[in-house]
Amino acid sequence: MTVTVIFSVPGMTAAQYDHVMADLDKAGASAPAGRLYHNAAAKPDGWLVVDVWESPAYLDAFAQTLMPVLAQNGVTPPQPQVYPTHNIVA
Repeated sequence: MTVTVIFSVPGMTAAQYDHVMADLDKAGASAPAGRLYHNAAAKPDGWLVVDVWESPAYLDAFAQTLMPVLAQNGVTPPQPQVYPTHNIVA
């Protein structure tokens, strides 16, 4: 089951996001298995990330790498909102 995952990260900066992405790349996880789409955008109060995953299992596997990387970059791990994907138009 494909899922859409929304991470709202209050206080996160563009610099922190860029550092997280660089660290994920160093860990070999910048293009993780099962992630179909990744979109990131600044919000007035932080950062927003929306991913589409082939299944919750792929998301869970990626989280094992992501959570320590967020912590080492001073980012409080957000509580993801996970929804079954109904439709994707690209």
